[in-house]
Amino acid sequence: MSKTKTDHTEPENCASQATRRVIFTMGGKGGVGKTGIVLALAEWFGANQIPVTLLDLDTENKVRGSLKHYFGEAEKVDIHTPEGLDTFIDCIDEGAEIVLADMGAGSGQVTHDWFEAMYEDIAATGVAFTAIGVVTPDPASVESVLSWANRLQRRVQYVIVENSISEGAQFHYWNDSEQAQRFRDVFHPAIIRAEHRLPKIENPARQYGVTLGKIAGKKTEIPEFRKTMAFARAQGYFRRLSESFETVKEVFLP
Repeated sequence: MSKTKTDHTEPENCASQATRRVIFTMGGKGGVGKTGIVLALAEWFGANQIPVTLLDLDTENKVRGSLKHYFGEAEKVDIHTPEGLDTFIDCIDEGAEIVLADMGAGSGQVTHDWFEAMYEDIAATGVAFTAIGVVTPDPASVESVLSWANRLQRRVQYVIVENSISEGAQFHYWNDSEQAQRFRDVFHPAIIRAEHRLPKIENPARQYGVTLGKIAGKKTEIPEFRKTMAFARAQGYFRRLSESFETVKEVFLP
């Protein structure tokens, strides 16, 4: 069982002094909806006319379902190589104020080692880090987040998304377990909720690489999404997620 340590001596990430920000999903448990959250966040940045550099670090998911499947401009990077991980630094050197990176499942150890090696030098240049953890009713998703937090500690700001992957989902382990409570007490993560999406919306969107924002804005010619029901549903999903991002926007901006 993961235990969140509280005796880490690394300096706390000073977000108030940051001029740039790297946002990344905490990899580990697959199938929890990390990419869906990144897609919505990327569109939230776009809707607010905030430039963002997109990195697709999920090398296991080569076609459908990956960030690049939806956003062709996202750069595909092999997270399992030192050269690939250095792309973070390259993007920052090129002046990107916000880098949004979608980690693949199982990217833990190599990412942790890289983060340990580069954190102090990069943070000293005015870069703040936000780690997005997605939890579901499955205890394994919570354990994955706790494991990452055990390594990242206070060097990042945390956003936890309670993702309702089924109708009426209950987050008992996340709400009630001692380990999760300790994490909340120590790191005070920003917490938002993502509602369950109907398969008739989610499945075709994944197949065709169409985002919620495009469906909600009627910017697709896919027949499934030209129906009033699909448009209305997508519009509601997108609006509520965007409103959630607004409530915690301080951890997404430099």
